[in-house]
Amino acid sequence: MPIIGAYLIKLEIGRVGTPGAPILHFAGVVNAPTGAINGTAEITQAIAPPNGEITIPNVTGQIRHLGLHEDKIIVTLTGHYYEPGPPPTNYIRLEKFEAVLHVDKSWRGTASFTYGGHTVDNVPVKVLEE
Repeated sequence: MPIIGAYLIKLEIGRVGTPGAPILHFAGVVNAPTGAINGTAEITQAIAPPNGEITIPNVTGQIRHLGLHEDKIIVTLTGHYYEPGPPPTNYIRLEKFEAVLHVDKSWRGTASFTYGGHTVDNVPVKVLEE
């Protein structure tokens, strides 16, 4: 990946192919000089509606290089999303999303993420090519 300027990144995070596993889809822009990352995320899961898709519209984060031997990278992402309350109520809750990725310079590695009281640990990170 480039180390100068800005570039687009699309990631798929989770155990794809495992029935019922939550999968995090992230698309964003990396500002290489500052390490800032901004984009959108969606968590999909094969469960009963309306809980099968969660959209997180404004995800922000930071990239930090550890610089030990091979370049290891830590990426932190945070955002918020709205989730409807249980039926028959009509209220909406604001939920927090957080993710930490441990990747190499090719964006391969593992990640953990939390959303709405759920935690997904140590799942693969995959770069999606355009």
